[in-house]
Amino acid sequence: MSVYVFTGPSLPAEQARELLDAAYLPPVSQGDVYRVALKRPQAIGIIDGYFERVPSVWHKEIMWAMKEGIHVFGSASMGALRAVELEAFGMEGVGAVYEAFRNGELEDDDEVAVVHGPAETGYRPGSEAMVNIRFTLARAHDAGVLSAATRSALLRMAKDLFYPERSYQEVLRQGRQCGLPAAELDALQDWLPAGQVNQKRDDARAMLEVMRDRLAAGLPPKSVSYTVENTTIWHAATALPGAQGDGNDGSAVLPHTLREEMQVEGSYTRVQRRPLRTAVTLLAP
Repeated sequence: MSVYVFTGPSLPAEQARELLDAAYLPPVSQGDVYRVALKRPQAIGIIDGYFERVPSVWHKEIMWAMKEGIHVFGSASMGALRAVELEAFGMEGVGAVYEAFRNGELEDDDEVAVVHGPAETGYRPGSEAMVNIRFTLARAHDAGVLSAATRSALLRMAKDLFYPERSYQEVLRQGRQCGLPAAELDALQDWLPAGQVNQKRDDARAMLEVMRDRLAAGLPPKSVSYTVENTTIWHAATALPGAQGDGNDGSAVLPHTLREEMQVEGSYTRVQRRPLRTAVTLLAP
């Protein structure tokens, strides 16, 4: 079995290995899926990915991988975003975050963005994903910890924060500062350690379980109906030094030290979430 999975702050690789035997790589960035696909694995899973100063994974390289017969799965974070954007072309999404974007309940990419530490910390998150806060406050409301009004107010406060500043502590602080019911905020603070939801982690685990079960049942090569055009830009990108990979683990040209300095994860791409039915060549990088 040949499988590669890009993960980071959503699910540490050591935990992921308990669910699926695969080669685990750092959060995906531009060109990584192409280089891994050259090794002709059966499947590629995308959980986490870089953005901002490190270019994000291209849509076209994912499409190229699927055209080469490789199944590509996505969940939780960057994987969920790309799975929604490329569903019409065959990328498979898994989990509640993916479903929320697919159904139009969520639209903003900052919902999954977090800051995190370098590889030696296990990509430890330094902020809380907005989507996790949403699921947590929904559970708190369902458990009778928060009223609907207080839940809505806290959601607005969390959403107004810049993604690196999002934390439950900051949301509670702002809630107290704005005069929300102290009894509810105290109850939420006491409830959070055991009650909070890490939906990104749960979705990442669910994707690995789906991949494991599909592989165990026998996964034939991926079949798609589109053609990936060899545009000038695509040709130039795949001809760059290092574009053929390092012959070992399929890691990107960018040195890991540079990647780890970025300390951000998520995506700010603005590709329409509706199924893409335009010519494939429009997705060229």
